[in-house]
Amino acid sequence: MRYVKPKKHLGQHFLKDKSIAERIVKTLIETESSLPVLEIGPGTGVLTSILVEKLTAPFKVVEIDSESVVYLKEELGMKEEQIIEADFLRSDFSVFFSDKFNIIGNFPYNISSQIFFKMLENKNKIDQVTCMLQKEVADRITATSGGRVSGILTILIQAFYDTEFNFIVPPNVFLPPPKVDSAVITLKRNNTKELDCNEKFFFRVVKQAFSTRRKTLRNALKLFQLPTEITSDEVFSKRAEQLSVSDFVELTKIIEEHSKH
Repeated sequence: MRYVKPKKHLGQHFLKDKSIAERIVKTLIETESSLPVLEIGPGTGVLTSILVEKLTAPFKVVEIDSESVVYLKEELGMKEEQIIEADFLRSDFSVFFSDKFNIIGNFPYNISSQIFFKMLENKNKIDQVTCMLQKEVADRITATSGGRVSGILTILIQAFYDTEFNFIVPPNVFLPPPKVDSAVITLKRNNTKELDCNEKFFFRVVKQAFSTRRKTLRNALKLFQLPTEITSDEVFSKRAEQLSVSDFVELTKIIEEHSKH
């Protein structure tokens, strides 16, 4: 039987507990979505084997590790057209499916945030995401707006997705075991087609506001050179973590209006 060695530079921690894989797949399937499914980074195929068995919708995987690709073909009997050997972060989404699809995966810790930023660029193609990642990041993504763990991903993801924290996964079910807990979360595309402000500017304001998260917005947003009559507004005495998505939309509109002048 072929063996795939976990590669540190790819952030690989292979799930070895099939019962947890079953729970993750069940979380995806319970939505009764008929959309195609893309698995990111199948590795040794613990999730993949269950998906192949249970999914009725079209299914593909994207995998950067050539050793894993050979394993999926030889050990799981996956077809050539089901496997996209590529870097998800560098892929054009048209190579996956022509229309909307769902995503599932055990995301590598070292690129999980980058995966979400890539998804946000293609949010109108991704209906739902069921994924396992570092618990700390899972907490941030699913945080209540205005909570202490709130961050850039909290605001940017929750602007377009409803989020749910599903369950915690301990380190001992992975090979090699990570040094922290993992968690499974679900993102479901909400009804926001577009924000009530310039979206690119919104992303820029959110990122800048959290760049010095312990400072008030008055100091964190100095880059925008706002006049005193604007920054005297009460919102500017708050820190970024205290704002909700709608607060950031309103803040963006204020700054955007000033930038036009």
